[in-house]
Amino acid sequence: MNRSDIVVVGGGPAGMASALIAARQGYNVALVAPSGTFIDSDDRTTALMMPGIDMLKDLGAWPELEAEATPLRTMRIVDGTRRLIRAPTVTFEAPEVGEEAFGYNLVNRALNTALHHVIEQTPAIRCIDSMASSASFGPDEATVALANGETLHTKLIIAADGVNSLLREAAGIGTRKWTYPQTAVVLTFAHSRDHGFTSTEFHMESGPFAQVPMRGKRSSLVWVVEPTEAERIAALEPETLAGMIERRMQSMLGRVSGVSKPQCWPLSGMIAHRFAAERLMLAGQTAHIFPPIGAQGLNLSMRDIADLGKCLGAAGTDPGAAGVTARYDRLRRADVASRTGTVDLLNRSLLTGFLPVQFARAAGLGLLAAVPPLRNIVMREGMAPGAGLRSLFKRRGPFRETDPAESSRSSSRTEAP
Repeated sequence: MNRSDIVVVGGGPAGMASALIAARQGYNVALVAPSGTFIDSDDRTTALMMPGIDMLKDLGAWPELEAEATPLRTMRIVDGTRRLIRAPTVTFEAPEVGEEAFGYNLVNRALNTALHHVIEQTPAIRCIDSMASSASFGPDEATVALANGETLHTKLIIAADGVNSLLREAAGIGTRKWTYPQTAVVLTFAHSRDHGFTSTEFHMESGPFAQVPMRGKRSSLVWVVEPTEAERIAALEPETLAGMIERRMQSMLGRVSGVSKPQCWPLSGMIAHRFAAERLMLAGQTAHIFPPIGAQGLNLSMRDIADLGKCLGAAGTDPGAAGVTARYDRLRRADVASRTGTVDLLNRSLLTGFLPVQFARAAGLGLLAAVPPLRNIVMREGMAPGAGLRSLFKRRGPFRETDPAESSRSSSRTEAP
C-alpha cells in the first residue's frame, strides 16, 4: 500500500513548512502539491516577525533568503485621515525591546523557492505533483485519493490547501466567513530617499496604506481602498500612479518611480470552527484568513507550524492520535481568535465615521505614543503571543526568566526543529 506517516496537502509556505517540521520530527512525509502553483508567480512580499525568521533558520531555508531579506527596525503608524478626531503618530523601535529588528520583509516568490529547495534535499519527504480529489478519515488511518490515480494511506493529514480546502470540507469542519468593502492594491516602487529600514502605515478612511522596506531604495506597498477605486488605480499609467503614491506618503521617501504592475486582492476573512478533527490538522489559510493589516497573516501561519511541531514532537508512533489532534486544536484556538478579532476591529475602526469609535482609536494610539512601558508590551505581543504579558511578570535575581523575545526564538529551535 502507498503509505506515509503523514500526508501534507498544499504547496504554499504553510504546506512546505509543515512537511519540513514533520520530517524533522522523524516522520516520513508525502507532500501533495501541484508544481508551479506559487513559486514562479508570487511577487508580493511578507513581513515575517523574528519567531518566524528563527523557524526558517531551523528549517534550513534562511541562508538562501538572508541576502535579499530586508530588516524591519522601525515601524510607524501615521493617521492620514481628514477626520475631526485624529490620532498622534506612533513609532515602534526594535531596540526598545532589545532586538536589532522586529523581523524581515521577504519576497514571497523567494520564500517559496527557498522552502522548496530544502524539501528537495530532505529524503524523508516525497513530493507528489498532483491534487487531492477526496479524503476519508477513520479511527486508525486516513486516506487521500489523488487526481493522478494514487491513493495515500496515512496516520495524519495536515491540510494546508487554502481557503476552499477540500480536506477541511471532507472532515465536516465548518467556517465563519465575512467580506469587507475593500480591495488591497499590492505593488512595489522605487524612491529617491533611503527608507532607513522603516515601515510606515498610514491609516486612511478607506483602510491602511502600508509601505514596507525592501533592499536598496525600494519598498512594497499594500494600499487598501474601495473596489471601484482599486480598479481605477490599477489602470493608471505608472508615472501617474507614482505621483499619487508620493503625495499619499507626504514625500517621506522623496521622488517615487519604477512602480510595478499593481495586483488587486479583495479583502475577506475566514476562521475555521475547529483546527483539528479525526486524523486531521489544519494549517495556514485553511484555518484562518484576514486582511493584510499589522503583518499578522503568514506570522499566524508560522505559529500554526510551531504548535504543530510541539504536538508532533510528543506524538510518538501515532502522529494522528486523538490526543495529539486535540492538543493542536487547543493550542491554536486562543491565538487565532485573538489575532483575528484584533485585526478585524482595527480595520473596521478605520471605516467607521462614528465619533466615539474614532475617539477610542485615537486615545488608544495616543497612550501607545506617550507611555513607553505600554508600547513595549504591545511590541512584544506583536512579535510573539504572550510575550508582552510575560514581560510584566519577569523575575529578577537568580531565577530571572529569559527575555520573552529570546524565549520565543529558543522554543522555536527546541520544539520545532
